[in-house]
Amino acid sequence: MKFLTRCVLTLLYAYSAVALGAASASVGNVSRVNGSVTIEAGQQAGDVSTVNGSITIGAEARVGHVETVNGSVKVAERAVVGAAETVNGGIVLGQGASVLGAVEAVNGSMTLRSGAHVAGELANVNGDILVDGAAVDGGLSTTNGDIRLATGARVAGGIHVQPTRRSWFSFGDGDRPRITIEQGVELQGPLHFEREVDLYVAPGVQLPDVQGVAPRRYTL
Repeated sequence: MKFLTRCVLTLLYAYSAVALGAASASVGNVSRVNGSVTIEAGQQAGDVSTVNGSITIGAEARVGHVETVNGSVKVAERAVVGAAETVNGGIVLGQGASVLGAVEAVNGSMTLRSGAHVAGELANVNGDILVDGAAVDGGLSTTNGDIRLATGARVAGGIHVQPTRRSWFSFGDGDRPRITIEQGVELQGPLHFEREVDLYVAPGVQLPDVQGVAPRRYTL
């Protein structure tokens, strides 16, 4: 009888440990006004947001929409997020990270490491964009940022460089964005330029149609 009792208690303890472990690995929506937010490696969460602070998503975590106003967004290796957005801050996707929707920033750089994947659009207004052996299905868009597609990058949906917004105190269009396309890059969709750009293309790269303003073209 004592042996049976010990067995039952042992099973109950093991079940409780598993249940508590699962609960600790999953959280609901996380929202703050001031302060950074970190989702630990392997955790699951709903939408994650803050106003003044950065957001870090740990390796292999899974979360919903990630959004901040003043702060950066970092998605670590093999993590999966629904979408990522910031106003003032950069966005970095680690190796093998996945975004199921769009990745957007207003003032901030964007970096995609090897094996990262964005199912939607990758877009900003001001800030450089680096796609380093990663894939983007919804195209790239910028106004004042340089774009570099490093070896192994795959981009569907093309590239769109939007016109600058003129005001009564602006003079000209400023520096031309530099678009660099290295060897081994796969690019589908039109290159749509609504302002002047400098286009650097490696030998052997097949370019899609070019629309809008004719770029100043150079060879890498």
